[in-house]
Parts: sequence; structure tokens; C-alpha cells
Amino acid sequence: QVQLVESGGGLVQPGGSLRLSCAASGRIFSINTMAWHRQAPGKQRELVAVITSVGSTNYADSAKGRFTISRDNAKNTVYLQMNSLKPEDTAVYYCYANVQFHSGSSSYVYWGQGTQVTVSS
Repeated sequence: QVQLVESGGGLVQPGGSLRLSCAASGRIFSINTMAWHRQAPGKQRELVAVITSVGSTNYADSAKGRFTISRDNAKNTVYLQMNSLKPEDTAVYYCYANVQFHSGSSSYVYWGQGTQVTVSS
């Protein structure tokens, strides 16, 4: 099995910064796409940023220019650096990993448990 453990959430004032981390553990051969999603109260979960195994990235319009996704393949870890935070960024943030257990095998999607980010003065 695979576990994704997130950390780094918390309470921050508008304009502040936070760095989220998500470490994957288990009998992993490789991880393809990794991503961050978020879900605000009363809203659907939405994609924030995604990164491929070779480092290609894509961002939601709301995250462009403020958030940076990165990964450390040796540590099976994905990060989300969030700057210039706004109250509307308040949500539970979930990491996502598309995992292979053997070379050439199918890949499986795993989610973290979520970490709360609250932006408020």
C-alpha cells in the first residue's frame, strides 16, 4: 500500500506564505504525475497545480504567478510553495500521486488525508 502524508498547512495572514509538503511511502517503483488539489467549504474539489515525473508543470489560473509546485523524486515528495495568499485560498489541500509498483505495470491513484490552509487576518 501507499501512504501520502501532508504537512505544512496552518493559519496565515493575507499576503503571507506557506509551503506544503507531501511524502509518499510504500513499495513504490515510480511516481508519474503528482498534484495538489483543494476543496473549500461548500465547493467542489479543484486542481491547483500538477507536475509530471520530468518536471513539467501546470497551474490553475487562480494559482499562476503565486504558487509553485516542485518535487523531489529521490524522496517521493511533492511541494507547493504558496505566496501572496488570499482569503479565497482557504481550503483543505490534498496531494495526489499516480503510482507504479513495477516497471511497465498499471498506475494507481492515491490521495493524502488533506491539510487545512486558512488565510485570515
